Amino acid sequence: MHDNATEVTAAGIARLAGVGRAAVSNWRRRHPDFPKPVGGTETSPSFALAEVEQWLRTQGKLGEVPLKERVWQHLAGHPAGPVTALLHAGCALLLVRDRHPDWLKVSAVSDERMAQLLPKALAEVVTPRFGAPAVTTGGSPRQTLRVPDAAQLLPSVPLLRGVAELASELGARQTYEFLIGRHIDANPRQYTLTPAGPADLMAALAGPAPTVLDPACGTGALLRAVASRPDQRLYGQDSAPELAALTALRLALHSDATVRAAAADTLRADAFAEARADAVLCHPPFNERNWGHDELAYDPRWEYGFPARTESELAWVQHALARLRDGGTAVLLMPPAAAARRSGRRVRADLLRRGALRAVIALPAGAAPPYNIPLHVWVLKRPTPGAKTPPELLLVETAGLSAADGRDRQAWRPVQDAVVDVWRTFERHGTVGERPGLARCVPVLELLDDEVDLAPARRLPAAGGGADELTAVRERLGDAVRRTSDLMPPLAEEGEAARWPVTTVGELARAGALSLCTGTGSGAVAPGVTRVLTEHDVLAGTAPSGTVEPSSYPLRESAVDETADAVVTRPGDVVIPATGGGTAARVIDETTAGAALGRGLTLLRPDPAALDSWFLAGFLRGTANNRQASSYASTAARLDVRRLRLPRLPPEGQHGYGERFRALAAFEDALRLAGRLGEQLVRGLHDGLTDGTLPPE
Repeated sequence: MHDNATEVTAAGIARLAGVGRAAVSNWRRRHPDFPKPVGGTETSPSFALAEVEQWLRTQGKLGEVPLKERVWQHLAGHPAGPVTALLHAGCALLLVRDRHPDWLKVSAVSDERMAQLLPKALAEVVTPRFGAPAVTTGGSPRQTLRVPDAAQLLPSVPLLRGVAELASELGARQTYEFLIGRHIDANPRQYTLTPAGPADLMAALAGPAPTVLDPACGTGALLRAVASRPDQRLYGQDSAPELAALTALRLALHSDATVRAAAADTLRADAFAEARADAVLCHPPFNERNWGHDELAYDPRWEYGFPARTESELAWVQHALARLRDGGTAVLLMPPAAAARRSGRRVRADLLRRGALRAVIALPAGAAPPYNIPLHVWVLKRPTPGAKTPPELLLVETAGLSAADGRDRQAWRPVQDAVVDVWRTFERHGTVGERPGLARCVPVLELLDDEVDLAPARRLPAAGGGADELTAVRERLGDAVRRTSDLMPPLAEEGEAARWPVTTVGELARAGALSLCTGTGSGAVAPGVTRVLTEHDVLAGTAPSGTVEPSSYPLRESAVDETADAVVTRPGDVVIPATGGGTAARVIDETTAGAALGRGLTLLRPDPAALDSWFLAGFLRGTANNRQASSYASTAARLDVRRLRLPRLPPEGQHGYGERFRALAAFEDALRLAGRLGEQLVRGLHDGLTDGTLPPE
């Protein structure tokens, strides 16, 4: 009965059955016994999940709901909301992992009895991990994680049973990461995320630390990036109680470190005022006006000057320094304006004079939200009394290390390796030799002018203007242009338009000639799989550039289906963007195989006995084909891949077209390479002429 409390929308039903939403609408019209709505609105009704599952099985439209999909639908349709469901699921997973015999006892009874037994069992595992509620200063304490009572747990019992079953397959941590990841994917505007690349970089810059604090922890990405060990202490605080609780559970399932989390406004009500951390990692909220300027004017944390109302980020910087032990390291993700705004120049100047600010690192645009600007990373150290003040500030500019604009989730490894190498050299020796276009140590006295502008781009000379390097680029461009000329396709005389019988991708999928799925962007991994093929990669013709973090979700290499969480690409697969309005199709070869399929992509895996991959990709790229298969909203276009058409030709008739399309793809790749080299040469010549390294002759 209580399973009926979980509701599912038409979109959820479509996912359960592996069909489109239009099919669900047809079922509602054509079948009088289809379950009636139990909630939602007239335009977006919701249905009882148990009734829907039973109806689908009765109609033969569903053999068995995939476990992960069933668990997700229970969570998404929880009557108290998905966040409450995530909290209940996290507590249960802790019990499953740490006290599995206790879980077996409380779950081997009826739902009602299980709900009565769970609170005591959960308290025995939750309280030792998280301790007593944190005591805040300047505000009332709020308990981060309360053990739910029997009445609250009763609607969650079917979810918790499914979560435990899923944990037996994936593990407790991987199960929770799956649920949180899908929840975040479904509600991207509710959370300010720190992507894995910048989080790993910030943790590497901080170095190994026994005690780590994140005073604006959000969903816990920065604390999870820290290399954890059992004797470590992790502190997190967030003004949103649900985020603090989710972070606590996430960290507890991620490691055996001691976890303490608090829910309160950090600047106004610091829960860890007495703590002294070895490292502070922070992605603070940007451009906040209501951060406590009026009531915190005499706060002792403002050792380097009282921040202006418009300088909330500098308040977070000083809060981080105040919570460090002497010599400890703070790493903050900052907006670029914080390095140059006139209203913050006095605080920046004092940070420099006293040796607290050690490095400013400019990331490529697109590394983290907001994706349209190149964010900075500030590295600070709390000065040790009596120590000599460092005479130089390290400035690093990484834009030249990034392919494209960073929206492809970065070819992040070169960025991280270069930054960490420069920082470690600087940390050991107090200086580092100039690396044109990448890094430079600037004397503090040179920076203490009227502006105190710390933006790396204004202090570093451009790279790539040297004559030797430009000569090499010019030679490569010449080779690329010659190759482009050699690959230019011939044109035959125009004939009459062919009149083929046609079929659609949907018909081919039903006939078994191909299988298809869509990318989820869930961050799935398997042993040895570390790359994700992104939508940008397909459009730009580049190698897989996305990255994944270990152990979130299993990948499926042997089968492709629309309910799989992730798929590993194989040679011969055809990948196209799911957004309409453009024409692109990528045939996977040996160099691009083995990557997870990213968000916004559809993969088609043809049966080689029935379909030639290049024949398929070539006809799917047709402009008219894309136009007739696209639907348009007010601001975007969407491609219905199943409606794309191609000729119904036997395999021997496909090969000629396939070879011609393969030659066109090689020509297109050569054009792209020539274009990139040409842009690099033009940019290098401009930089060389304008900075004086190249004479006008």
